[in-house]
Amino acid sequence: MNKVGLTLLTAVFGGAVALGGYKLIENKKFDGMSFEDKQKVYFANNPTGVMSSTGNPDFTQAAAAVSPGVVHIKTTYSRKGSQQSQGSPFDMFEEFFGMPQGGGRRQMQSQPVQASGSGVIISDDGYIVTNNHVVEDADKIEVVLTDKRTFEAKLIGRDPNTDLALLKVSGKGLPVVKLGNSDNVNVGEWVLAFGYPLGLQSTVTAGIISAKGRQIGILSEGQQQQRGNPFGGGQDQIPVSSAIESFIQTDAVINRGNSGGALTNASGELIGINSAIASPTGTYAGYGFAIPVNLVKKIVDDFVEYGNVKRGYIGVTYTEITPELAKEKGFSDVNGLYVQDVVAGGAAEAAGIKKGDILTKINGKVITGSPVLSETIGRARPGDKVNVTYKRDGKEKQVTMALKGEDSLKSANAGGKASKSATEIYNKLGASFIPASAQKKKELGVNSGVVVTQVNRGGIFDYFGVERGLVITEVNGKAVNSVDDVEAALGATQRNIVRLKGVSPQGGAVQLSFPVEY
Repeated sequence: MNKVGLTLLTAVFGGAVALGGYKLIENKKFDGMSFEDKQKVYFANNPTGVMSSTGNPDFTQAAAAVSPGVVHIKTTYSRKGSQQSQGSPFDMFEEFFGMPQGGGRRQMQSQPVQASGSGVIISDDGYIVTNNHVVEDADKIEVVLTDKRTFEAKLIGRDPNTDLALLKVSGKGLPVVKLGNSDNVNVGEWVLAFGYPLGLQSTVTAGIISAKGRQIGILSEGQQQQRGNPFGGGQDQIPVSSAIESFIQTDAVINRGNSGGALTNASGELIGINSAIASPTGTYAGYGFAIPVNLVKKIVDDFVEYGNVKRGYIGVTYTEITPELAKEKGFSDVNGLYVQDVVAGGAAEAAGIKKGDILTKINGKVITGSPVLSETIGRARPGDKVNVTYKRDGKEKQVTMALKGEDSLKSANAGGKASKSATEIYNKLGASFIPASAQKKKELGVNSGVVVTQVNRGGIFDYFGVERGLVITEVNGKAVNSVDDVEAALGATQRNIVRLKGVSPQGGAVQLSFPVEY
């Protein structure tokens, strides 16, 4: 071998070693990135070229860019039981899950059952985000791409509190849907919904953002019965809801099978994961709901880094301020959350928050309702600090609090009262109330009353068939005219039996007695 050839070979070999070493370091660094940071690298090397629509909307580029990254998820169950309450317009779990409609409680089926939904590829090495209810309890999860490639998926993590799940398939170089920023979406903005509805193949529909921060009551208290107490169970349950509902509402057509699919802006950026519809029939009626992608980012990163969701808690129970509550308490505020109770050992107690305070802002954002607080806290982890503005005696104050984790709340509550608190029983009812108007009381011939405005799936009221519209006049023998009256009366519960008196929407007298545990 001549000298020139040897020099050339040495140079090539040295370059290969250097490049290999660089790639090894680069891969290790890449593995430690969040999904959002990984995508920045991915899209820097693979630009989409999709631009925002102007003038007459044209979604062809966005549809072409996103569709390959939205997958069909097929699930198989050895036996699938479903307990469905009648008449709910928010039949997310059954309707989006591909299960047939039917009244009452269903018996367990011994034959294998198949269902389907959608999912979104968020990294080219096979991570796919979908809904928890799409894959919950599945024995087998199969993922089918638009090009007909099929993979068996493994479950990385799922979270009933946000209805999110993360899957992983063994594919490489898969098409990716670009993560957007849900904080930047505006009401009236064009959006696209992608998925596999009603047994159809890849489908795209268009609409607008109808509303933000929607709470529809499908993930809240009822899940405590399904999951058991997330704080350790038994007599020391902490009266804090861990469900997070702050949905993006859209009128883009969404149907059964779209669940877990993509909601994108006109630029083809993922802004939400489609999750639920409000419909009296179980098919599209104009109202669809998606989980904001900024919450999705945090949850899926937790699955990969920790194996579960690391959730921080303020440690308060609260109720939204309504005109009726403001009048009753003498508030001038129309926004904010009224603190009903403070959890011992929680972040709020450490920061000096007390029962009766009004939480008005979180990280400088006005708290117009509970979704603002729950989503903001849901995107943080234990130890993260948040700035909270609150009012006490009409004076506004600001504090910084470090969020606590479940373990600290459990240990702090371990030495608490053995009997159930009124707030704890109230939370287990799984219902919302407003004071009955003077006209309503006169119409029904009663002197007191609160109206049941919402019954959440899985709560005590749902289990025992209490209907919305019921006017409750007495709880445990005490007249009630407000939410606080209901909670106070629940404190008189004896032998874990709650007694109610009221008037049905049809005008009939109602008397109910039911156990707190069932």
